[in-house]
Amino acid sequence: MRDKVASAALNMIERGGLIIILIATLFAGFGEIRHMFTVGQASVTDLLLLFMYLEIVSMVAVYWRAGKLPVRMPLYVAMVGLARHLIVDQQIEAMELLATSFGILLLAFAVLVVRYGHLKFPYEDKFEPRNFS
Repeated sequence: MRDKVASAALNMIERGGLIIILIATLFAGFGEIRHMFTVGQASVTDLLLLFMYLEIVSMVAVYWRAGKLPVRMPLYVAMVGLARHLIVDQQIEAMELLATSFGILLLAFAVLVVRYGHLKFPYEDKFEPRNFS
């Protein structure tokens, strides 16, 4: 009985956290859209930021449905974030440019390694996906 209560409480906390993340992401996305309309143009950095918000909404949806998050999704968001950093900062020093570029390459390599691992070394799911509905 105590395990069921604890599990239900953790599920409620998890759902609440996901809802907060979703609301905050939507709030930030709509703020960015409002900013683009105020300025009267959309730059590449604005579009990359909106793409990052969309990826976060997708991560929340995947986590809500399956109860687990594929590790590649945050890697994609990080890659876009670093690319946006390169585009936004026009006065970037050479070492920072190289380090950021290396970071993007390292994240891309991590995506390849994770994908290869999932294909070549599949694992059995010991945990059943949670049903939040």
